[in-house]
Amino acid sequence: MSIFFHEQLYRSHAVMTKLKDYRITICGAGALGANIVENLARSGFDKLTVIDCDRIEERNLSTQPYYRSDVGAFKAKILANNLYRAIGTKVDAKTKELTPVNTNQLLQDSQLIVDVFDNSVARQAVKDYADQKSIPCLHAGLSSDYAEVIWNDIYRVPSGVNDDVCDYPLARNLVMLTVAVACEAIISFIATAEQRNFTITLKDLTVQSFFE
Repeated sequence: MSIFFHEQLYRSHAVMTKLKDYRITICGAGALGANIVENLARSGFDKLTVIDCDRIEERNLSTQPYYRSDVGAFKAKILANNLYRAIGTKVDAKTKELTPVNTNQLLQDSQLIVDVFDNSVARQAVKDYADQKSIPCLHAGLSSDYAEVIWNDIYRVPSGVNDDVCDYPLARNLVMLTVAVACEAIISFIATAEQRNFTITLKDLTVQSFFE
């Protein structure tokens, strides 16, 4: 029986075939990125790349799919290793910092880009590259009780004022809710070509369509 038996019953064989061969690059392997990579892999995607130069810290363990024994290792490498052991999916892990200079090198093979970086400089570099190359790009981000999942055409890069701030509130349930919405937006786009944008708030458990 296929690992993706239940998913195929829901999605259809035709959609699952599309997902298997669709090349997605996820920019970031933190709370959103790592869980998005795992969710996509376990949903049947087989051509995934993840870019992240950070190493695992103890504070990451409550929101990211890593283990205490992984602390100190590269997030992208551990994520790829864990998914290969779990389901046999080979994720291409790139432990490099994405900058405006190397976007072409790191993103050139992508059919779709998912931006979940935690700083405005890298987000802007991804957005600019996607605009220049006309590559679909989905941005997902969190702030306290709020999250958004927005396609590139209407996305606005947030201010860099809060970049690199480590002590911020982050609820696991908001992370997982945002991951589910982002992954469904990705699958829906591949299946139907429709780009659906969403905002999410945790306190009232609300997911709403977003229109500019």
